[in-house]
Amino acid sequence: MAISISEAAARHVTRYIAKRGKGVGVRLGVKTTGCSGLAYKLEYADEIAPEDVVFEDNGVKVLVDPKSLAYIDGTQLDFVREGLNEGFRFNNPNERDRCGCGESFRI
Repeated sequence: MAISISEAAARHVTRYIAKRGKGVGVRLGVKTTGCSGLAYKLEYADEIAPEDVVFEDNGVKVLVDPKSLAYIDGTQLDFVREGLNEGFRFNNPNERDRCGCGESFRI
């Protein structure tokens, strides 16, 4: 089981944590919602919870709750710029379908 983070995403996270002045990494998980059933949730984490599964890649800790791990195992967190837009992209090998609006996915 593994979660990885690209160099571009690691640079973005590291810069943002430095700007915030606190944080241990990012927390990645899934929630039930949307057209296809599941959506990614990503937030900056200030502490590691006892139940968190911790992955470290490119100098950044990615914290995942055990319930979400089954859905996102093998995912790479990337940060992309397309034209004027920028944001995180989830490259999840378990994803089978994504809704038209791009908000949710199915495995």
